[in-house]
Amino acid sequence: MLTIIGCGNLNRNDDAVGVIIAQRLQQFIAQNPHPNVRVYDCGTAGMEVMFQARGSQTLIIIDASATGSEPGAIFKVPGKELEALPEPSYNLHDFRWDNALAAGRKIFQDDFPQEVTVYLIEAANLGFGLELTPAVQHSANLVFAELTELISNPKSKI
Repeated sequence: MLTIIGCGNLNRNDDAVGVIIAQRLQQFIAQNPHPNVRVYDCGTAGMEVMFQARGSQTLIIIDASATGSEPGAIFKVPGKELEALPEPSYNLHDFRWDNALAAGRKIFQDDFPQEVTVYLIEAANLGFGLELTPAVQHSANLVFAELTELISNPKSKI
């Protein structure tokens, strides 16, 4: 089972890139059914990432990043590199997908994906708004194409 999860906030311009790619992939799956592929838009709900990933062999997370790199830069990172146990908090909004990776592995053990890849696309604008900037839109198209190829040809380890 392959699970793909898009994260981000649709109201914050480029922060929406993971959600937008996930929504496009959901449409792709609806038109080209693949019984071993699940795609979720988890928005900013880290806890949902943990529960939706459970039971999968492979997990792909897509989100925006703000590292100061060139806008639209695509980083493909092994999930183990980004796992982080959550800091103590009384607010579930503080539980992010990187926390979900660490907590999910600890809680669900063998029922949590061992193979995790994270696609991060460098944002240019994280202010309020509904549009992706051109550089991020271009990168979103590239990641979408790569993931549809992976879904269509699972033997091709992109």
